[in-house]
Amino acid sequence: MNIHEYQAKKLLEQYGVSVLKGGVAFSVDEAMKAAQNLDAKVWVVKAQIHAGGRGKGGGVKVVKSLDEVRSESMRMLGMNLVTHQTGPEGQKVRRLYIEQGCAIKKEFYLGMLVDRAACAVTIMASTEGGMDIEEVAAKTPDKILKIAVDPKIGCEDFYARQIAFGLGLSGKAYKQCIKFVKSMYKAFIELDASIVEINPLVLTEDDEIVALDAKMNFDDNALYRQADIADLRDESEEDPKEIEATKNQLNYVALDGTVGCMVNGAGLAMATMDIVKLAGQKPANFLDVGGGATKERVTAAFKIILSDENVNAILVNIFGGIMRCDIIAGGIVAAAKEVSLDVPLVVRLAGTNVDLGKKILAESGLPIISADNLGDAAEKIAQAVRA
Repeated sequence: MNIHEYQAKKLLEQYGVSVLKGGVAFSVDEAMKAAQNLDAKVWVVKAQIHAGGRGKGGGVKVVKSLDEVRSESMRMLGMNLVTHQTGPEGQKVRRLYIEQGCAIKKEFYLGMLVDRAACAVTIMASTEGGMDIEEVAAKTPDKILKIAVDPKIGCEDFYARQIAFGLGLSGKAYKQCIKFVKSMYKAFIELDASIVEINPLVLTEDDEIVALDAKMNFDDNALYRQADIADLRDESEEDPKEIEATKNQLNYVALDGTVGCMVNGAGLAMATMDIVKLAGQKPANFLDVGGGATKERVTAAFKIILSDENVNAILVNIFGGIMRCDIIAGGIVAAAKEVSLDVPLVVRLAGTNVDLGKKILAESGLPIISADNLGDAAEKIAQAVRA
């Protein structure tokens, strides 16, 4: 789950991470009030969307008067902000963050993520702050310092000192960076984060270390014990199909292809998407109905796939273990009869009650294309799309 910059900063500040003062605004009047409440001569007006690259898209502006705060707020609120992470469709700006400005001496990058290869939280830091870290990693990987923190001992001083030293800091800034890194790690662990990213982390002219931006992602599987975090969810920033999938306990991720996929099991879902791609088509989604899905959940999954206007064919690939093939078949028939099914449907069933499942599909009266195996299913879905 993602949250906005201002939400991330508020959480991090509670753990002792240094941030600048600011206020959230949902209207121009609220933006003006937030600016007036700040003891500043320079303000930064920031669009709040769940995407990076806001500055390049015109979503971050430094202003030097309240009149400029008003004009930039009027421009940004309601605009469709397009960045390299939103795609060409962009994202509507519904809220702003008005923050006091600061005199910047140097920009850095600081991030933490769950590193499955290292089986630990890895801290990444770079002197190339304010840039796309992916670009830095691709072109100058030697400029990224990576340190895996032993989970048995946590982020002790010596880890934080390595980061501060690697960034070339000294004196007051060196000491502040050590505190900053340890506080950030504590927030990461206690809030069940999956990513915390500060880009840029800045050294001010007063030798203060401050988070100028903040991004936080959280492990969805831990939200049951993070009620305060779950309350920060902004559904207006999410795909409506993914929201509906969550409500029905489905694992769904929207993609940019045209072949809708419904599969049980994450591994099988990945293999299905791969073979669809191998057959010359592009999957429109990842959708795992799970091992113990009900008929109602399968029906909901089918409706979600069909709600995607880009879908021009559907591939259902089920291996019945815990999940019985007749349950899947019943859900497919129920959903197809409830909505207008006007795209080809290829179904491959195998496993528990497969014969009963095939019988249900055959007697449904629906134009369902049956497949014997995954390769056959991919070939038939490709033929159906090309027809």
